Amino acid sequence: MRLKSTRGGVLLAVLWLSAALAAIAFSLANTVRGETERASTAVDGLRSYYLATAGVQRGILYMDWGRKHPEIARFKPPGTSYIFQFPTGQAVVEVIPETAKFNLNTSPGEDLFRLLLNLGVDAGRAQQIVAAIVDWRGGAATNVASAGHQSMLQPMGPPHAHFAEVEELLAVRGVTPDIFYGSWEHAPEGAAQRLYQRTGLRDCVSIFGATDQFDANTAPPAVLAALGIPPDVVMAMVQQRRVRAFLNAGDLAPFAQSAGPGFGRLRVGGYSIFTLRATARLRLPNGQFSDLRRTVAAQVKLMPLGYDASYHILRWYDNATAPEP
Repeated sequence: MRLKSTRGGVLLAVLWLSAALAAIAFSLANTVRGETERASTAVDGLRSYYLATAGVQRGILYMDWGRKHPEIARFKPPGTSYIFQFPTGQAVVEVIPETAKFNLNTSPGEDLFRLLLNLGVDAGRAQQIVAAIVDWRGGAATNVASAGHQSMLQPMGPPHAHFAEVEELLAVRGVTPDIFYGSWEHAPEGAAQRLYQRTGLRDCVSIFGATDQFDANTAPPAVLAALGIPPDVVMAMVQQRRVRAFLNAGDLAPFAQSAGPGFGRLRVGGYSIFTLRATARLRLPNGQFSDLRRTVAAQVKLMPLGYDASYHILRWYDNATAPEP
């Protein structure tokens, strides 16, 4: 009887030990699988990064070659972007002239105020931000005392000098990360998507931006609205340029009457400074594209022909963001 009891205890111990070992093996297998997937995602992200970088570099070369060989159409995109096919994937390179944005250092306060209103900022806060921007760059501030601008980034207050980078706006009183970078908002009821991406201030201003005429193809809707173009016309222009880009001033003629006084501030194309933003996707073994996207960007100045270099990269963005397709 005692022997049977001992055998039952040993059997029970073996069963518990087997269960414990099985749990450990299951946990270890899950951990290994998770680490393998994370490593695979990291590798795909790195490959996508270099693919996007190649897209930017190729886009710069195409723009440079297009200036030197205007008779070769392949160097000119049919719209505002290049689509480059590589053996490992695809890179879509957007060409955004700085004339699509307001000049942060020289644009009148009225333009910046209307821009902020169209970005969803309430009138009181927009007035405060514009006054702080004007004071920052050395103008006469209104309704805001200089001491009110002090922050951890600028403990001594506004420098009273031109902005050197648009990121300095984060140190301006009233500018929050949501206002600067943009945010995701709940879409109205009945919309196809539950959320929509609100444009941020950084996509609408530049230290190399325009003050008089703005590119009709790439200016964000908030910029077009700030020029005084009615909302329904802004929507029509955005829909039109998605189908076919405005290639010359004649393509804008249908909007001349309805766009109001803001129509006189539109142009097609830029001057010499552009931002090239490339979004890359890897090609899967089945021929489809991966859901993983990686975006990089470069701010480029095309130099006049005859200089020692055809172009200069003014700034490189390793972790750029692109609007949702």
